[in-house]
Amino acid sequence: MSGTKRTFEELVAEAESVSVEGWDFSWLEGRATEERPSWGYARSMGERMGRAEAALDLQTGGGEILAAVPRLPTLTVATESWPPNIAKASALLRPRGVAVVVNHTGASAGVEGVPQEPLPFADDLFDLVVSRHPVTTSWAEIARVLRPGGTYYSQQVGPRSVFELVEYFLGPQPLASTARDPEVARAAAEAVGLDVVSLRSERLRTEFYDIGAVIYFLRKVVWMVPGFTVAEYRTRLRELHDRIESEGPFLAHTTRFLIEARKPGA
Repeated sequence: MSGTKRTFEELVAEAESVSVEGWDFSWLEGRATEERPSWGYARSMGERMGRAEAALDLQTGGGEILAAVPRLPTLTVATESWPPNIAKASALLRPRGVAVVVNHTGASAGVEGVPQEPLPFADDLFDLVVSRHPVTTSWAEIARVLRPGGTYYSQQVGPRSVFELVEYFLGPQPLASTARDPEVARAAAEAVGLDVVSLRSERLRTEFYDIGAVIYFLRKVVWMVPGFTVAEYRTRLRELHDRIESEGPFLAHTTRFLIEARKPGA
């Protein structure tokens, strides 16, 4: 954190002007902290990529996680739906020989005017499908494109993640208590014929050290407070700024779960 205390207006202006393209949160360094799950998704996903022949990364975001994998399969494809992320992912992944396909499967569920699409790939094509923090999971499509014996490996946002912050702005959200439940994911995977071989979940500490970090986070993770703008929530933002200044970092908790499911067969 900077040793110079900045005003509310300065923090707001900075956080409103910074780009939120891609899925890189390095701008928050020194301004927010998030405890990481013990399983180390990027490392373990990379190990699986190194053993795969054909792999698909669903909802790749800006492609940052996939681009960091040391060894990619000969056939590696990524999908993404948000235009700024598509451009960033393409720039990162094309030099690695990865095609970035525009596709809305799972990524825009519930967004008015954006139709859901099947994955534009043949049946039984991939022996590994991965996804980090998908908006929704299209289990039937994943089962279709996996080869017999193939694996789906995904780190997902769990129930009521960062809800201390969500409810600060939106008030109590009781209907969200069962959303993104790991056991719901298990049931959905099994319903399309996949065998769940591993399911782990953790609740992790997250701290926001200034109001700029809060604004940046809500601009980037747009589904947390739908329609968030500084103008709409300026009074609550000012109150939260004053609270952080007097009491210290705003504490919330992220929830994450890791699911590994396998398609029966050879």
